[in-house]
Amino acid sequence: MTTTIQRTAVLTGATSDRGIGITTARRYANEGWAVVILDLDGEKSAKVAAEIGSEFTVPAFGHEIDVASEDSVNAAYKAVAAEVSAGTLPAVGALANIAGITSPVAFLETTLELWNKVMAVNSTGTYLVTKAFLPGMIANGWGRIINMSSVSAQRGGGVFGKVPYSAAKAAILGFTKALAREIGSTGVTVNAITPGAVDTNIRVGSTEEQEAAINASIPVGRNATTEEIAAVITFLSSEDSAYLTGTTIDINGGSHMH
Repeated sequence: MTTTIQRTAVLTGATSDRGIGITTARRYANEGWAVVILDLDGEKSAKVAAEIGSEFTVPAFGHEIDVASEDSVNAAYKAVAAEVSAGTLPAVGALANIAGITSPVAFLETTLELWNKVMAVNSTGTYLVTKAFLPGMIANGWGRIINMSSVSAQRGGGVFGKVPYSAAKAAILGFTKALAREIGSTGVTVNAITPGAVDTNIRVGSTEEQEAAINASIPVGRNATTEEIAAVITFLSSEDSAYLTGTTIDINGGSHMH
């Protein structure tokens, strides 16, 4: 673990006990990053941040955010910026847009309300949070943005989430490439990851038969662990990843090859 704290990693959707976000936050902290936990439950975000900060002896901060609300995102950004200005957090160097929801509903059973909610949390949330934190990274001449897409965006579903989820996650891939191209000379990189099945709580409601079918469709025969996803996110946040931008990193155990 690095002993000198240089940068802060901001994560959205990072309080679930079995989530990619909390595992990634812990890995960032173990590597010497300060961490900011942003999630719907502000009290839990603060609690998780305090626990990580204490365990890894790094600065940590938690705050409420609704990634689908511009007002909420801006309030969270201002709270983080105040901590940076006060010197309790170093400058933000990485943003991991992890917050998301799925939609295991057949297309003809979907509603416009469901469609809008899935698009708002997954796609619009990525846009709003990135827009809030990007100017500071550009001003500092260094930054790493990692966006959470999904193998469902590449395969057209076929895991658990269906049409709205696949569409929302596909939008993130276009967003990532276009933004990476636009800001390529600023020192800020933008990349996406496309996990396949991961051992988290996001597939609440799936049956044993569904889980068995998912595993049978994966060449390595199992779900990814959250640690395996976190390792890629933190690599994409490192100095070593400086020449990677606009990329999509597949983490799917061979379930989708192209």
